[in-house]
Amino acid sequence: MLKVIDLRNGRDSEIFEKLASRSQMEYGDVLRRVEDIVKDVRQDGDRAVVKYTSMFDKVDLDPESLRVTEEEIREAYEKIDSRLLEVIKKARENIEKFHEKQKENSWFTTEEGGIILGQMYRPLEVVGVYVPGGTAAYPSSVLMNTLPAKVAGVSKIVMLTPPGKGDGKINPAILAAASEAGVDEIYRVGGAQAVAAAAFGTENIPKVDKIVGPGNIYVAMAKRTVYGYCDIDMIAGPSEIMVVADDTANPGFVAADLLSQAEHDVLASCILVTTSEKLAQEVEKELVRQLEALPRKEIAQKSIEDFGAVIITEDVDKAVEVVNRIAPEHLELCVKDPFDTLSDIKNAGAIFLGNYSSEPLGDYFAGPNHVLPTSGTARFFSPLNVSDFIKKSSIISYSRKALENIKEDIILFAEAEGLKAHANAVRIRFDKKLNGGD
Repeated sequence: MLKVIDLRNGRDSEIFEKLASRSQMEYGDVLRRVEDIVKDVRQDGDRAVVKYTSMFDKVDLDPESLRVTEEEIREAYEKIDSRLLEVIKKARENIEKFHEKQKENSWFTTEEGGIILGQMYRPLEVVGVYVPGGTAAYPSSVLMNTLPAKVAGVSKIVMLTPPGKGDGKINPAILAAASEAGVDEIYRVGGAQAVAAAAFGTENIPKVDKIVGPGNIYVAMAKRTVYGYCDIDMIAGPSEIMVVADDTANPGFVAADLLSQAEHDVLASCILVTTSEKLAQEVEKELVRQLEALPRKEIAQKSIEDFGAVIITEDVDKAVEVVNRIAPEHLELCVKDPFDTLSDIKNAGAIFLGNYSSEPLGDYFAGPNHVLPTSGTARFFSPLNVSDFIKKSSIISYSRKALENIKEDIILFAEAEGLKAHANAVRIRFDKKLNGGD
């Protein structure tokens, strides 16, 4: 089932080329369709939103009914399983606690001669959180995308999520999670039309400064299209997990964790990097056994067959080289000394250490954000965090004396670039005619 790539024989190109081919950033036909939808919503506002909602979600709404009412949220609390609600509250506390540690403060420095420099931090005003809908409900996405913005101090958080096909209702778990996380307004609209509505604003849906949250390829391409009119978190690709394991790992644990990502999507990738051929064989057997019990068996099996692999390396050091080259979204270190190995990891979105730090722990409960860089972007990108909802302004204050001390340096620099007006903006401040002859 899993392709075996033995790097001890020098074969290493196949898996890297295969993973690169999964990127969702090359869908030209989808992008053109999305651009039409975005243009339509920008021009016609709510009228276009309800048109596409009827077309794609089979729900006929009027513009005034796009917003979810307080009564619907109260009803969600009555419908949601009480145990699930308690878990949502516990997860919220963990996520808030973790992200509180990421907060930064404005700072200023003073230097001799009347120089004040600094950086001022301000939260974004309005943020849009997109939450997928349809057949599945993801209250964890509500918490992970909303709570960092709340911790940052964002004034208004607007959530957009597709209406249920036919009845237009939103899953109670989604609504309860939104309420617990502090979402201010919720709109029953999904797809590219939701992203466009948030980016440009409509008669009923407010314009936002940033859009965050996962979605299908239409949502991803819409975010790409509106970037620049507002900010976005990332263009997310298919989910992926890499498990580095030696002969101390439990094959049943490893197989279960690989399947936890394979069930997401047929494009999801699950890769085992191991120093033990015996472990590889045992994991293969466990995959076959555990796969039979999964409701999403067909999806998981397709993912494994197309984008799953076992990579065998000489030692853990060589396994780490593979990790840093692929830069996985989720990385598990199921080795004897995971903390020793951690220091050599350069590229990974979230790193799980030891046999009892399973990837779903991060997805739902531990506290670190599960919105992670995919498709190798962990080489240069980070998990969603509080600073993603902060903007920074540089502060510069010079006294007359301080500017006079370095004015010739600035004038020389400006004139070297051919920018006479720049030089003059400094020179003129020391023109005696304009300064009363002093």
